Amino acid sequence: MSRSKKYPAQISLTKIKTCCGEICLILKALSHPQRLLILGHLVNGPKTVSELGNLTGVSQSQLSQFLIRMKAEGLLTSVRKGKFQFYELADSRLYQLLLTIQKEYG
Repeated sequence: MSRSKKYPAQISLTKIKTCCGEICLILKALSHPQRLLILGHLVNGPKTVSELGNLTGVSQSQLSQFLIRMKAEGLLTSVRKGKFQFYELADSRLYQLLLTIQKEYG
């Protein structure tokens, strides 16, 4: 956080207060490096557990736990196609947030 700049835009603390729990849930998910990496790969579209495992290097058991948790938290949805379960981002706001993170830090 070494960047120094002026902050001309004002934020609505009332809006933040009304959705504080939801925001904290998303930020908590993003605070774990492996979950952030999983979500980052899902920005490019739905993936199977196997695809995500190959892309992230996360073990299948740990990956399954992450996916189940993020699905329960409402961050992901899944669709079964044949014998494969495809996971994708549940909310376009999460997609936009991940793109913003990439833009600012990538």
